[in-house]
Amino acid sequence: MGKLIATTSNDPLARGLDYLYAVRSLALDAEMIDVVYDLHRRAPVCTWIDEHIDAVNAQLAKYLQACHDCFHAWEQPLIEIFAAPLAESFGIDGLCNLQTRPITILIDVGRVIPEDWLLLVLHEYAHAHVGIPGHHEQFARALAHLCLGLGIAPLGWQSGIEYQLRSYPDCRPTRNPLAFWLGE
Repeated sequence: MGKLIATTSNDPLARGLDYLYAVRSLALDAEMIDVVYDLHRRAPVCTWIDEHIDAVNAQLAKYLQACHDCFHAWEQPLIEIFAAPLAESFGIDGLCNLQTRPITILIDVGRVIPEDWLLLVLHEYAHAHVGIPGHHEQFARALAHLCLGLGIAPLGWQSGIEYQLRSYPDCRPTRNPLAFWLGE
């Protein structure tokens, strides 16, 4: 499973669970990865993770690189990115943990359609680039720069736009976020 964990287990369930615990340690709150407590879904999710997470994370890494490419090398923050099934109770599709080194972006690839994964990565990258939380003018500038670099219509900064910035660019949601993680 790439650079996130090193496990010697031959058990797909154990390897998938190791991955989930590793991303829990990178989340803003460990409870953001709550599927580890779901005894009915934990085994199929962990097995799916063991078989597919490297390919998903490789795709997210390509999107991360596309965002990096919008900036000069010295402007690129150190970031790692991973897919993770985020708890529905938090109401988010992705997060940027500015407290880790390197900065960690976690993306719930089950919450938005695959064609919109780049948009979600772009949003979280803007947080990482600014280095402070919130949807303020500095975030809007970084987001607009990324949008222009990636051929997406940017939002211009204006007073009162903070709420709209919380979910820009718009990502199309899936019907059942956990279905992706169950291989359905």
